[in-house]
Amino acid sequence: MRVLHHLPLSPYARKVRLVLAEKRLPYELRVEKTWERRTEYLEMNPAGTVPTLVEDNGLIIPDSAVICEYLDEAYADSSLMGRTIAERIEVRRLIAWFDGKFAAEVTSNLYGEKYLRRLTGRGIPDPAAIRTGYTALRYHLEYLGWLAETRKWLAGHALSVADFAAAAHLSTLDFIGEVDWTISPAVKDWYARMKSRPSFRGILADRVPGTTPPAHYADLDF
Repeated sequence: MRVLHHLPLSPYARKVRLVLAEKRLPYELRVEKTWERRTEYLEMNPAGTVPTLVEDNGLIIPDSAVICEYLDEAYADSSLMGRTIAERIEVRRLIAWFDGKFAAEVTSNLYGEKYLRRLTGRGIPDPAAIRTGYTALRYHLEYLGWLAETRKWLAGHALSVADFAAAAHLSTLDFIGEVDWTISPAVKDWYARMKSRPSFRGILADRVPGTTPPAHYADLDF
């Protein structure tokens, strides 16, 4: 059985979980407390981050971007990276947007400050960072809304890893009650479509000690 080392609210791990589920690939989840810096885990993934995927043949694949590229190449019956060169460029551009720009400006400032700091015992949240996160979130939701209004899926006509990258970050923030869905009805409609996919069921079933998600978190109709 393949194993995915993860943290339940890590958007990068959630992205990989969604891709695995969309491709109907069975796997076992193992929580990895990255701040403990376990020697055995660092031998698998020297960066000490999650996720890391270990295939049933022993192949070790660290980093969510590398894992998703691997899964699309190894299990290519249903491509989630685009079929043409132009499609693949746009999918990769948006993955980089959400896992890079969105993560730095929004996820790190909200999830990182309001949840991870407490979880890892790194002190109290930084109010300035939280304010920055809220401001950036509005900007990003407006851009995401434009994508949702002008395209069938975020990168174009087909569902892709770009959709799962965006949905993974939003699901993490939604779990801790930090998404104002009134900012963009188009984003809310797109996210409702994502939540309704069978591959999202595991994400919506997540629960973590000490944090209760809002009532709408697992509600497919909000």
